[in-house]
Amino acid sequence: MPIFESGFRDDKDFDAKKNSVEEEIKRFKEIIAAGRIYDCIENLEEMLLTCYDNEFYEDGLYFADQLLEISPYNSEYWLRKGNFLNGIFRFDEAIQCYNKALSLNPGDSEILVDRAIAEENLGLNSNARETLQAALITDPNNDEAIFSLGLLFQKSEEFEEAVKCFSKVIEIDKEYAEAYYELGFCYENLGRLSDALFAYDKFLSLEPYNANGWYNRGIVLGRLNMLEKAIDSYDLALAIREDFSSAWFNKGNALADLGRLQQAIECFTNSYKLDPSDEASCYNIANLYEELGDLSKAIKYYSEAVRINGEYYEAYLARGYCYDSIGKYQLALKDFNRAISLSQESADAWYAKADLEYSLGKVQEAALCYKEAVKIEPNNFEIWFNLAETLLEMGDWLNARNAFTQCIRINPADAASYYGKAKVNFILSKTQDAVECLKSAFSIDPGIRAEFAKEYPEIKSSKLFKKLLGEF
Repeated sequence: MPIFESGFRDDKDFDAKKNSVEEEIKRFKEIIAAGRIYDCIENLEEMLLTCYDNEFYEDGLYFADQLLEISPYNSEYWLRKGNFLNGIFRFDEAIQCYNKALSLNPGDSEILVDRAIAEENLGLNSNARETLQAALITDPNNDEAIFSLGLLFQKSEEFEEAVKCFSKVIEIDKEYAEAYYELGFCYENLGRLSDALFAYDKFLSLEPYNANGWYNRGIVLGRLNMLEKAIDSYDLALAIREDFSSAWFNKGNALADLGRLQQAIECFTNSYKLDPSDEASCYNIANLYEELGDLSKAIKYYSEAVRINGEYYEAYLARGYCYDSIGKYQLALKDFNRAISLSQESADAWYAKADLEYSLGKVQEAALCYKEAVKIEPNNFEIWFNLAETLLEMGDWLNARNAFTQCIRINPADAASYYGKAKVNFILSKTQDAVECLKSAFSIDPGIRAEFAKEYPEIKSSKLFKKLLGEF
């Protein structure tokens, strides 16, 4: 369940109120200790509500027990005791108190709603649903019961049912802010983004100082590709809660999408400062520096990302590319190997290592890596083509021809693949096959004729070849 903020709060006023409550608690305990509880029963009942509202649950539990000693058949006291037990996570005991309250006041919808909360906290979601439905039998328009039922549907990702509940709550009470908030969340998950935006706007009209509301609204606007408005929404969230790290992060993403890279870096930096364990912010900072061509800073932040999370596959792979770009090949190879060890099913890591091995002159190792990559992505044209070229260079003619065949399967309009296969067929003395491949290559890209003439002058000028090639 989301945390709803009512607005700005003066810490001095809050501390003064807290001190006042603590003084009242102390005073009532002294009265009880003096054996004068009967002199202040009504005030103690009010104190129960004060303790609950200010989260003095242990003290509230003490007062509830004192009242129950003198009035064990008061359902209200059992209800309050259950609420305090709920507040200190003693849910089983809370349910026992709610059951006692219900035995004294059967069908009371408030008791049933509170019992459902305890049942949900214990993971007894089906029990909680039944309890809420029982509350609605006696009180069909109980907005708290309907709202709680909506939250249960939402939790189990039954968003359509949840929408019905929250919409019903709003029919009953058009000022029920939390229902608009949850409705926005459900619509967002259903892909009904315009409806989600409308719901969040209604929520914010009632709770304008709620940072979570502005944040969620920003997410929806981003998904609608209204990036400037999304940034404005994140700014309002941050104006309310400056230490909202997720809002800084999402604002950074929106700025990056708009090409405002330096501003995006500032946002991700703020996010990282607020949450030093956030490897994703470090990764994004590094990625932006890489895009800006500042590879030393990119490496610094990729390194920070893997320091935080030693299994951050993407960061190892990205840092490897940076090392490769600045000529630190052994460090790059180390990162690519680490990426492969973390994600055996990553074609990108195998492909990166293959290209690096090839550039280091390790042709055999490169071919092995390309082969691993195409096992994972058998329809990746680029990897097949690089493998084919590498096998051709190694003199592995049959496998090279098969690799070029795979390239043609994936992209029948690629002239270079036909030309590569033609070269292999010439080597294998498959002259007719070679000529057919050349015809396809020339048809797709007539410019390859000049390349062929330069590479194979003796074949081009032969009478047999001219006869086979015919109109070309």
